[in-house]
Amino acid sequence: MKGLKFILSGLVFGVIMAKSEAISWYRIQEMFRFQSFHMYGIIGTAVILGVAIVYLIKKFKIRDFQGNPILFQDKDKSWKRYLIGGSIFGLGWALTGACPGPMFVNVGYGYYTMLVVIFGSLIGTYLYGLIKHKLPH
Repeated sequence: MKGLKFILSGLVFGVIMAKSEAISWYRIQEMFRFQSFHMYGIIGTAVILGVAIVYLIKKFKIRDFQGNPILFQDKDKSWKRYLIGGSIFGLGWALTGACPGPMFVNVGYGYYTMLVVIFGSLIGTYLYGLIKHKLPH
């Protein structure tokens, strides 16, 4: 029963992703071809909400579900790793038509070929873990 709130929030997230057409391969391709503002509007809204929520968490010192303080650590200012990582992420997104959230929503929607994409992303994450210590961080 403890995890029920997380399951419900996941279901709400999935419904929002489906109804906003953020899981649509066609909408994602429109975005990468600069043919539609739809996905940019969704992403922009998420960024603005994220900034506002982080600001509120810091200002009011909001705690997590277990009462622990939520801490934010400063990142280093190295832009190369973000450029390389973002390019790899964007290439995968463009090739598969889905980023991590919509991958699972698409499976729930009945697009079982997304299981191949999920498997590939899990393998990629595992391989990254194996070579992480050799990469410039």
